This record gives sequence, C-alpha cells and structure tokens, in this order.
Amino acid sequence: MIGRGGRTLAQAKINLSLRVFEKEANGYHSIETAFLRLDLGDDVRLHIRANARSLRCGVMRDRPEEENLAFRAAAVYSKETGWPGGFEIVIKKRIPIGGGLGGGSADAAAVLRILNALAPNPLKAASLRELAARLGSDVPFLASDFVMALAWGRGEKLLQVAPLPPRDVQLFFPPFGIDTGEAYALLDASRGPGPQGVPELTAEMFGDWDSVARKSVNDFEAVVRPRWPAIDTLLARGERHGLFYRLSGSGSTVFKVPGIHTRLMENPAALPPQEIPEGTKVIVTRTAESVVPVELLD
Repeated sequence: MIGRGGRTLAQAKINLSLRVFEKEANGYHSIETAFLRLDLGDDVRLHIRANARSLRCGVMRDRPEEENLAFRAAAVYSKETGWPGGFEIVIKKRIPIGGGLGGGSADAAAVLRILNALAPNPLKAASLRELAARLGSDVPFLASDFVMALAWGRGEKLLQVAPLPPRDVQLFFPPFGIDTGEAYALLDASRGPGPQGVPELTAEMFGDWDSVARKSVNDFEAVVRPRWPAIDTLLARGERHGLFYRLSGSGSTVFKVPGIHTRLMENPAALPPQEIPEGTKVIVTRTAESVVPVELLD
C-alpha cells in the first residue's frame, strides 16, 4: 500500500441559493442552500507514505501546511480510521482563494475521496460525509457523489436533486477575497435578536433554470454589497436588466448564468455593454454533468 496514490479534480461549487439562520448557542449558524458543482477545479494528488506527512501547493507555499484544509482532512481521516500513517499531497490551484467557490473545501473533499478509494477498509458514504462535516459546511457536499444537492444544518444534511442541464457560467472574481468569519459577523450585526425564518427550499424550486433564477436568494448580499462596491456593481446590473447574477457563498465571487433571466425581458438585445470593475478577473466555465472520479495511481 505504501507508495500507492490517487488523483482527482477538486471541483468548485456555486450556491444557487443560500439562506443563513440565527447563530446557535455553539457559535455556528445553520444554513440552507442549493449546491451545484462546476467544471472548474483544482488538481489534487495524494500518495501514501510510511510516516511522513507533507503538502505542496505553490500559491500557498508561505503558509504552514497544518493550516491547509486538505492537510487537515487527511489528518482527520487518519485519526478516525487509524490509516494511513503518512501521506504526501500535491495541489495545483485553479479555484480562486477566498472567492466563495469552495476551493479549500473542494481540496479537502478530494483528499477524503482519494483516501477512501485507497483505504483497506473504506468508510461508507454517510460516514465519510459525517467526517467531512467536521471540516466545514461545504465539505460534505463536495465529498459526496452528488452533482447538485440541497443542504441544511451545517451542510451535513443533504438531499440529492437532479442536476440542471449544463450551461456556461461566468465567474467575476474581484481583486480581494472575503473572510467567511467576517461575512458572518457582518450578517449577525445587521440582524436583531430572535428567529430569522425557517427552511423553505424545495427540490421543485430547482427543477429548471428559469425557476432557479426567479427564486434564488443569498442572505450575504445585503451586508456585502455596501462594503464592497465592486460586488454591488455586478449585482446591480443583474437587478436592472433581469439577468441572473448571484453572490456565491459569502463571496467575493459573483456568478452569472448567461441566457437566464429573473423576469420577462422585452428587448434583451438592448443591454448596455458589461462594465467590469477594475481588477476583477473573469473566468468562464460550465456547470458540471458529473463528479470527476478518483483515478488510482501505482
């Protein structure tokens, strides 16, 4: 087993809808969301080692490897199952860092999937998702074999839904990330005491793109837009012209699904040219049709 390995594409995700409920006594927030995978992803490789543990990721080489979520995922798997003793992880990043696309979570989920594919006694899918939930609310979905799912709680409660027909997606990534903790703090500060609603997402709401566009929400937008004008500029264009723009996660990425409208348009061809905020990168990808499998390596 020593020296064997695996690799896969750690696919990014977008949140087609995201609601955040009040902070609980344990300091965490329950959410409900609709996850959808993208073709965009990081390349993740893992090899089994005897005892040594290491992680290489070029864009994050100045940070301690123990702080990397992928390294932590491997360590948690090892502690839970008693295997492996050591590992070597190599990540080639393509997903923007701090963009709300689940980049770190996708890498962690990829590590869990690779280890489980190599393990002499692999965990069942439900147990693997339970393990993933310890690492973050995006990880259980990304560690699953679901292309699209509704999620509740801290992301550990998942309902697989039929994926939408694949479409191009434009990702607008401003020259800054948004710390998830800061985004939650802004949301908490904007709300008064008391309950903030009950879960209301249903599979029927996400049966086709037009329905998704009409019913999509993201609770973070209200507190993120006043603080980061670049994000407001992009979302405001969607509101003015009935285009499907949405913040993914807590930001900072805004995604657009071309050809999908939030309301009936009289003359879609009359749209003014797109104004992209200074420093914003545009990535064009597609929504995923499948989960990229783990490839085993000798």
